Amino acid sequence: MSKLANREEKQYQEKLLKISRVSKTTKGGRTISFSVLAAVGDGEGKVGLGLGKANGVPDAIRKALSSAKKNLTDVSLKGGTIPHETECKWGATTLWMAPAYEGTGVIAGSATREILELVGIRDILTKIKGSRNKHNVARATIEALKSLRTAEQIAASRGKEVKDILS
Repeated sequence: MSKLANREEKQYQEKLLKISRVSKTTKGGRTISFSVLAAVGDGEGKVGLGLGKANGVPDAIRKALSSAKKNLTDVSLKGGTIPHETECKWGATTLWMAPAYEGTGVIAGSATREILELVGIRDILTKIKGSRNKHNVARATIEALKSLRTAEQIAASRGKEVKDILS
């Protein structure tokens, strides 16, 4: 059983998006802890985002990665890009994403680039408007990826054929 669990763990790539030192002032003085934002992905359309908080960095990282693996979501891809243009707002951050031709590369900044690489997207155009806070950018990216649908998925949900949808 443990060998199977180890094999499952190995298939995900992990990235630490942000490590923050946080302090809380109390009557007895300052208490210092750490907050870690992490993402995991398999490079084939699955990605997860997690936040971990603890008094030590290693514990916070472990918690963040564990949380990210619990929050995995499937992303609809079309080759190495996304099926359609999308825009998502999270907090004060607005993220715009559009499909790109093969060979364009990942044109993205901040946490968006790292998350898109974990998903397995090779060609995409993105633009962040508003706040560039890493937490908000990461959440907006995940929500935008969740909202993607292929023509086959839309046709199936409407009970029609793909040619009827695209014409």
